[in-house]
Amino acid sequence: MDPRLAALRDAIDAADAELVRILAKRLEISREIGQLKHELGQPLYVPSREAELIAGRRADAEHAGLPGDLIEDILRRTMRESYQRQKHQGFRRVNPDQRPIVVVGGKGALGQLFVKWFELSGYAVHVIDKDNQNELPTAVSDALLVLIAVPVAQTEDVIANLPELPSDCVLADVTSIKQKPLQAMLARHSGPVIGLHPMFGPSVPTLAKQTILVTPGRDHAASDWLIQQFAIWGVQVHSLTAEQHDKAMSMIQVMRHLSSFVYGYHLSKENPDLEQLVQLSSPIYRLELMMVGRLFAQSGELYADIIQSDQDKLSMVRRYLKRFDDVLKLLETEGREGFVREFEKVALWFGPYAEGFLRESINLLQHTSDSRS
Repeated sequence: MDPRLAALRDAIDAADAELVRILAKRLEISREIGQLKHELGQPLYVPSREAELIAGRRADAEHAGLPGDLIEDILRRTMRESYQRQKHQGFRRVNPDQRPIVVVGGKGALGQLFVKWFELSGYAVHVIDKDNQNELPTAVSDALLVLIAVPVAQTEDVIANLPELPSDCVLADVTSIKQKPLQAMLARHSGPVIGLHPMFGPSVPTLAKQTILVTPGRDHAASDWLIQQFAIWGVQVHSLTAEQHDKAMSMIQVMRHLSSFVYGYHLSKENPDLEQLVQLSSPIYRLELMMVGRLFAQSGELYADIIQSDQDKLSMVRRYLKRFDDVLKLLETEGREGFVREFEKVALWFGPYAEGFLRESINLLQHTSDSRS
């Protein structure tokens, strides 16, 4: 090896070692911040503080002749690690009431996640599942919160068969549909009722920056402590009616999941060499394959329940299918000109979001490319 190259590589190694020491120091400071936040009862994730920090370091980087994107990538990855570490220090308990929280379906994947986070905040949690249903009447007799975390298809039956709850107990569910479960909870319990939909799966390492959708049922003020607890965990909460929720989810979840399923189903029937497809794919097509493939690493029952949750969603699917046929006919009759015309109409509908999504996707694609071995 040329001695000049060897010397430069040694210098790189030394700089990288120094970078590791600096990152370790930053993570230690973040740990101390997490401990202080726990004592003060402050949320894990504060969007304004993060935005201010990143803007400031981007300016520093650009002043030093470095790309702002470089330091932002480093900081965001470092902050994600900080959030994951800080959760192990626990969180302030918002509600001082010492009564237990009951999670029905608490041995399921999502149920276990909520059990863990409530326990991290010092709540006593009683887990009810198929193997100890006989304990349910005793468990709910003095419950602070009863959280229904069973599969969608079972939710209404489980709610209907709940024993009597304390009048001030909050009854909530975490299913991906809201109108029918909310109606069932309101019919079964005369006290506070709230619908919750976590927009994340059970594998998330931290709840910082995650989203929970909230649909008010009855006596929403009685659930304020729960919403505040979510904020302490770093969760972003969005409130909407059950009807608005289900309409939005038909677009956000049903169409996306069905499209992914059909793409994977089509690939399996065509039976190409999947390894070759992966090797030949550019980052954007690899990312698409990843999003389709990850569906099939999960539960088919879960996605069947989401897609078939009500007839209105199936009507949306039929309209989606018809539009595939409309586009095919357009290509057959008008060819390139017809396609470009309709493309421009859709681009106009997306408006400035199109450019924003393009910029955001560039970062995702770069990450996908960087992680490829």
